[in-house]
Parts: sequence; C-alpha cells; structure tokens
Amino acid sequence: MNQPIFLEPVFQERIWGGTKLKQLFGYEIPSDRTGECWAVSAHPNGQSVVKNGPYQGMKLGDLWSKHTELFRSGSPVFPLLTKILDASDDLSVQVHPDDAYAGEHENDELGKTECWYIVDAEPGSVIIYGHEAKSREQLVQMIEDGRWDDLLTRVPVKRGDFFYVPSGTIHALGKGIVVLETQQSSDTTYRVYDYDRKDKDGNLRELHLEKAIDVTTIPQAYEPVSYSSKEEAGMTVTSFVSNSFFTVEKWEVSGQAQRSAREKYTICSVIDGNGLLRTPDQTYPLAKGDHFILPAEFGPFELEGKMTFIISHE
Repeated sequence: MNQPIFLEPVFQERIWGGTKLKQLFGYEIPSDRTGECWAVSAHPNGQSVVKNGPYQGMKLGDLWSKHTELFRSGSPVFPLLTKILDASDDLSVQVHPDDAYAGEHENDELGKTECWYIVDAEPGSVIIYGHEAKSREQLVQMIEDGRWDDLLTRVPVKRGDFFYVPSGTIHALGKGIVVLETQQSSDTTYRVYDYDRKDKDGNLRELHLEKAIDVTTIPQAYEPVSYSSKEEAGMTVTSFVSNSFFTVEKWEVSGQAQRSAREKYTICSVIDGNGLLRTPDQTYPLAKGDHFILPAEFGPFELEGKMTFIISHE
C-alpha cells in the first residue's frame, strides 16, 4: 500500500487542560479543559480512526490486528501512542511502571516509557524531572513529611527542548507547556502528588503512593540525551532517541526533500507549517496538526513546503 494512513485524533478533557490545542493546531476540541490529543492511538481508552483510503472508518487497533502487512511488527498490540498535551495548569506529579510491573499489577498493560518534545512553552516554564531521594526510605519519609520542594527536581524548559522519561522517573509538566509525547501504548499512571487539588465534585484526586514508591527508580538515574542534526536529501534530521521502545526524530523541510520509507511502519506528526507529500501516484496536502502513518514498504516519496515533523517508529 503506497497511501499514507491519516488518522482522526481523540481528545481527552483534563482538570489541567486548556484551549491551546485549538489555538495552536486548529482542532475542534470538546471544551476549554481539553488536555490531551491522542493523535495516533490504538489504546482501548481512546482509539484513532482512519480518515482516508480503503480502510476509512476503521479503528487503528482493528487495522493493526487485521492487516499486519501494513506494519510488519511482531508486537501483539500497537506498541506506541502519540499525544499532544496542553498543560494549562500544572500536571500531577507522577511515575509510570515498566513492562514487568505493569504486566503483573495492571492486567497485562504495557509499561510506560515516554519522551517529550516541547512544542510551546510560556516564559519561565518548568517541568519536574526526577527527585533527590537517595534511598527508598528517604523517599517515603520526604513524601510523608510533604517536603516536595526538597524532593522534586525542577528543570526550566523552552520551545524545541527534548526530554526522555523512562519508566520509574518521577515527572510532571508545568503550567504553560505544550508537548508532543511519544510513549508506549499505556494509560497507567501512579499519582504521587497533586497539589491538594479537588476535582469537579470537590474531592481530592486519588493518589497511588504504594505503587509509586514501588516503581520509582532510586537513586534517580538520569540518562543523558545528546542529539545532533544532519542534512539528509533536502531536510534537516535531528535524532533524539533510539532504543528498544521507540526511535524519535525531528524532520525539518524547507523546500523539497526526498525520502524512502522504512520496511516497517513510520508515525508522522506535522507540528508546524504546511506543504505536500508526493508519491509516484498521488499528492497529499499536509498541514500543522496532521498525523499519519506511512505503512510498511511505502516506498519513495517527496515532501515539499515548509514543515516540521516529529517522526517515530519501533
């Protein structure tokens, strides 16, 4: 199949959400508390639907299971999930399990290793990225004492930054940040701290301290991310991370660029600009906010315009 598979995103309302998904990407969002765009998702909690071609109307999970030739993956489930998050307020401080822990405690759910590309950030924006506890006992004590300023590591961020967030990392997006998140296809989150906020019914949101303490990496092991850019066939390619979970790159096109798709599938998100994708048979318009999959053996193609993509694959 040499057609890109365009996907209709699913939107999730959150207590910390806002309206930037509409402002920045032009999406029709359900409310002014829209926190997440699940752009490329086969997770049962929010599945993308195919917008074009012979599989129009199919959920991505069904496409994955019924047409394995489009993906050439050995995974029983679609292993990745691409989101855009609008942190109009601080997100809860949280941590995610790895595959082994999630498989045992969360009904065979995948673990959740993720990464963030900062699409937009208001001046002074910060994230929580790690912690200062030197032992599990110290972690427990600092949580019990509410010593959050001493425990949590805060890092300033700006547009264009990239962060790798492996399972076991205590983390949170701060107010005023929009990110494209590439993650394992999992919806398992253990909340550590939520600023004593109450939900719409006036109740404190649930914390998951026992599991969170179980899975937190101690002491915090920061994996340095060093990335570099190179010119490839008319585009600038920045390689952010490549491991057993995912490979993530940024493609910047200004003019014309030639490319040939991989043997397996590739997930593409247009985060800025607009232009065209050309195959030998057809031309497809692309605009900021589009998300699509290049299926296996997609073949050669050309990109034309001024566009920035975030690309991911297994």
